[in-house]
Amino acid sequence: MTTSELGSRDAASAQWRDRKRYLWLFGLVAPTALGQAAALVWICNQLGWHAVAPVWWWIGPLLVYVLLPLLDRFFGPDGQNPPDEVMQQLEHDRYYRYCVYAFIPFQLASLVFAAYLWTAPELSWLGIDGGLGLWSKIGVALSVGVMGGVGINTAHELGHKKELLERRLSKISLAQTGYGHFYIEHNRGHHVRVATPEDPASARFAESFWSFLPRSVWGSLRSAWALERTRLQRTGKGPWRLCNDVLNAWAMTMVLWGALAVAFGPGVLPFLVIQAVYGFSLLETVNYLEHYGLLRRRTASGRYERCTPEHSWNSDHIVTNIFLYHLQRHSDHHANPTRRYQTLRSMDGAPALPSGYASMITLAYFPPLWRKVMDHRVLEHYHGDITRVNIQPRKRDQVLAHYGAVS
Repeated sequence: MTTSELGSRDAASAQWRDRKRYLWLFGLVAPTALGQAAALVWICNQLGWHAVAPVWWWIGPLLVYVLLPLLDRFFGPDGQNPPDEVMQQLEHDRYYRYCVYAFIPFQLASLVFAAYLWTAPELSWLGIDGGLGLWSKIGVALSVGVMGGVGINTAHELGHKKELLERRLSKISLAQTGYGHFYIEHNRGHHVRVATPEDPASARFAESFWSFLPRSVWGSLRSAWALERTRLQRTGKGPWRLCNDVLNAWAMTMVLWGALAVAFGPGVLPFLVIQAVYGFSLLETVNYLEHYGLLRRRTASGRYERCTPEHSWNSDHIVTNIFLYHLQRHSDHHANPTRRYQTLRSMDGAPALPSGYASMITLAYFPPLWRKVMDHRVLEHYHGDITRVNIQPRKRDQVLAHYGAVS
């Protein structure tokens, strides 16, 4: 590289600024939302608005299904990509790591606070006579479930990294939802088989979310166990030992849940189950929309082609991008799995969702609406060639016949 080229590169690096640098701190909204809800409940009760106060315990669902979609629509796409000249500097800026690390202590503190709220017989300090009612308890569980779902995404960011600390923090974040096997399956299973019929976490064309959910949950669990069993067999070990990363991740959940049950009594267990199921179901909804209908072709050797930007659905809506650490720039993530979130770019050639993930999550719950919005986009991506699409097997003949193609 010539002196002038180095000078141009340094000048570009000096001029570019990450306008989202301090916005990443809004990623802490999810793990602090329950504390914010408690403050709002107290304020409403102090003002005599007792009928309104319980609504705030539902702050998590309100955030996902109402506020984020509205903000995505208002603020629109991001549009800023870091230039090549700043990538290395941006990658090594530890500030961005600390923004992610900070999620976990707030996550654990909120989980403990929620367990207290669920089991406390008296909450007069919040202006509540007695403990929480059923409606409020369910709201608390779902709000903490939203935090757990976002926590899986935090674990996703950390689990791809090479540093031991970040991998351990990833498992800690997954302990809340009991989804520790995600640490194995996502990195060594999904990233290998993405956008193929063999991947349980890649949704197929004409497959509803409600069909995808059990297939992905159980398929991912079986895959994670098989991957670890194979790894241990290579070293002459059996799978039933703590060096099995599936078992030690689940052990973290047992320790965490056990400690909460000891501290707050067995009455906390229904809360833990509800928040965990809702939390990992949010993760699976995101899985559903990330690769819906997309398919990698087989090469002449019989192997699948390399994963490219065209095999992931992207959205560049800035608000949800901040909330999920650029998860929506999914094509770049699959092309560069160890790349840190602040350096991910919106890539040309990637199919685009019509809105941010938060809006699409709600749409996924209603299969006819989902297919009306997404099926034609899948076909347009493949220029009308239905044979290029990853089709739900039991609907393959029906789909091909509908579009005038043959098996």
